[in-house]
Amino acid sequence: MKKKMILAVLALGIFASSCSSDDDNTSSVNSNLTLNLNGLEALGSDFVYEGWLIVDGSPVSTGTFSSIDFPQTFSVNTTQLNEATTFVLSIEPAIDSDPDPAATKILAGDFSGASANVDSNGIVGNFSASTGTYILATPTDADDTNEESGVWFLDNSTGTAVAGLDLPTLTDGWKYEGWAVLDGTPISTGTFTNPTVADDNAATSVFKGDVGNGPGFPGEDYLQNAPAGMTFPTDLRGATIVISVEPSPDNSALPFTLKPLAHAVPTDASVHTAISMGIGPVSEISGIVTKS
Repeated sequence: MKKKMILAVLALGIFASSCSSDDDNTSSVNSNLTLNLNGLEALGSDFVYEGWLIVDGSPVSTGTFSSIDFPQTFSVNTTQLNEATTFVLSIEPAIDSDPDPAATKILAGDFSGASANVDSNGIVGNFSASTGTYILATPTDADDTNEESGVWFLDNSTGTAVAGLDLPTLTDGWKYEGWAVLDGTPISTGTFTNPTVADDNAATSVFKGDVGNGPGFPGEDYLQNAPAGMTFPTDLRGATIVISVEPSPDNSALPFTLKPLAHAVPTDASVHTAISMGIGPVSEISGIVTKS
C-alpha cells in the first residue's frame, strides 16, 4: 500500500500539467470531501495548504485553505472524487501563478473505500528511528573560556568526531534546521539536508567567531551579533536543543511544527562531551480524509 501511495505522489510531478479544473467531459455534479487533520500549524499570510486528488495518475486540486480548524469540507467533482486513489496535501504560495503542485508535500494517503488515512511519514520522512547527539563547544574562535556558547551535532565519544544525527533523507521541498531555545526564544543553528556535512550557513553565519567555520557538521557558535534582547557569548546549559523539519521555501523564521528531536541541556553539562538527544514533541502529522 505504501509503495502505491509513493508512486501516486510521484505522479504529482510527472503529470502536474494536468491539474486543471474539471474536464469539459466530466460531470459537473459535486460531492463533499472532508478533511480532519491533526498537527498542522498556521502558515501566515504568504502560504496556504492545498489538497490534491490523484485521479488516473494525475493531480486534481480540491482547493486551498489557511485555517487549521478541522473538520473542513470541500465541494469536489463527484466523478473525480469517486475515481481518486490518493489524497495529498501540499504547501503553496498564497499568490501562486503556477497551477502545478509545489514540491513541499506534507501529507499523503491512499483511499480505502470512502476514506484515506493520511500522514507525513511517507511523503516527508519517517522519524521513528531518528537519534541525535551533540556537544557544547565554540570551535570558531580562539577563546576557550566560552565553550558552553556553541552547539555542534557530532559525536566525539570514541575520540574521533562523527555525525551526531541519524535522520532519514527528506523528500524534495524540505530541510532540517537546528535550534537553541534560549529563555523561550529559538535561535537557528542553520539548515541542512545532510547531517554528515556542514550546514548551509557554515561560512556565512553572523553568530560564529572569526577564526574559522567549525567542524564539518551542522552546528553554531553564538559568539557575536546577538539578536535584540540577547547577549552573546551565552550559556546553553539549561536551554533546549531542537531539530525541526522545515518547508523549503520556509514559511516562517520560527521552527515548523515537525520537531523529531529535542533535548533540554543539563545545567551541569560538560563541554566537549557527547550528549544524547531525545524524541521531539512532534514527529508525525496525520489525519483522515473522507468522501461523502
